[in-house]
Amino acid sequence: MKRLFDLIVALILLVILSPLIILISLFVYLKMGQPVILSQQRPGLHGQPFNFYKFRTMTDERDEQGSLLPDEQRITPFGKKLRELSLDELPQLVNVIKGDMSLVGPRPLLMEYLPLYSPEQARRHLVKPGITGWAQINGRNAISWKQKFELDVWYVDNHSFWLDLKILWCTLLKVVKREGISQQGSATVEKFRGVQL
Repeated sequence: MKRLFDLIVALILLVILSPLIILISLFVYLKMGQPVILSQQRPGLHGQPFNFYKFRTMTDERDEQGSLLPDEQRITPFGKKLRELSLDELPQLVNVIKGDMSLVGPRPLLMEYLPLYSPEQARRHLVKPGITGWAQINGRNAISWKQKFELDVWYVDNHSFWLDLKILWCTLLKVVKREGISQQGSATVEKFRGVQL
């Protein structure tokens, strides 16, 4: 039932939002060039990697040593607006249609975090990752990593169709209110450094 719901809703949204997606693609291209959509490997169900899509919001500016500049120096005003409205996530509807992701589930993080999880934190991969999730409506990026993982694991243990509907509705309200977009003192979110029990 969850997969069928995901597929139907993602297809409908992709059709309805296609003019907006085309418009955003054009603006990203004009303001930041290519690539318009970033494709990055992220861990999915059981930690298996998949290609994760999102609109580009940052430049590739680097320092004299060739290292990427901090996020706050690379994110563009337009990219920041896309993040505030969660419009940078729209390409993930394709991930949902492909079956890599669900509409609701723990957010897919970086592959480099996999060896840093405790066994309890790693349980977040027992369900498909989602475009939105329990942690997103309970603080998003404004909460600690410890709290995020606790909320993700709670979802794994308690997920249901009705909970997913509640999360989707609350996500819409959070996007309208623009809450929890970034951590305090960071343009996005601080990197996960290891197990926090």
